Amino acid sequence: MHGRKKDKQTDKEEVVLAMVEPDMMATPSHSHPIVAPVEEAYRHRINKNEHRYGIDVSRYQGDIDWQTVKTDKNVSYVYLKATEGASLVDVTYRYNLTEARKAGLKVGCYHFFSPTVDPETQFKNFTSTVNLDEQDLIPIIDVEIIGKGSAQRFCERLTRFLHMVEEHYGIRPIIYTSSNFYNKYLAGKYTDYKYMIARYAEDIPELTDDIRFVMWQFTANGRIEGINGPVDRSRFMDEYHLGDILIHK
Repeated sequence: MHGRKKDKQTDKEEVVLAMVEPDMMATPSHSHPIVAPVEEAYRHRINKNEHRYGIDVSRYQGDIDWQTVKTDKNVSYVYLKATEGASLVDVTYRYNLTEARKAGLKVGCYHFFSPTVDPETQFKNFTSTVNLDEQDLIPIIDVEIIGKGSAQRFCERLTRFLHMVEEHYGIRPIIYTSSNFYNKYLAGKYTDYKYMIARYAEDIPELTDDIRFVMWQFTANGRIEGINGPVDRSRFMDEYHLGDILIHK
């Protein structure tokens, strides 16, 4: 996922990175939940051998031809970058959301979490941009950097943010991170969450606490019809499928 490149669109804040790259190679407004996880009966009507692969995109993919993307057998779900930190809104988010759904793809979004911005400010940025009534997939929180503070301070801020998002939307978000970052900072702390784990290698990621994860982002250099240049690709682990990340309306 994309939130690490510094450019004119990035929040005006000093971020001291203590980032672990994926292994090299290859105040809430709702008193009641407004959405709920997909029902168990519906999940098991989905063919586990279909809808296996997906992508995530941001402004770095430029103009995307979504009508062509939908014809690629390696794309059955899409995550779009929506927001980052205090105020950044990805300039392609609204277009990609509209056109990807118009093409018939299952679409979700993600927020890139900044350890240097207070959780309340990030929460306002994310929730003022993202309406889950326009989404098909459980939202993702992209967690890649710890910043210059302590690991304890980082986890306190992340926990507050995750809890606010869950209470607001009525659904627990998915966490995206690399296997290295998970093992160093998150292992044993967020075991009730679903994960997309990044590791760019042929071998499946190994997590120190043996937690099961739903998706594996296995490359940042995928090629998909309708997208110029490289794109992040992911797949479901064998025991999971599209129904596990759908929002039930």
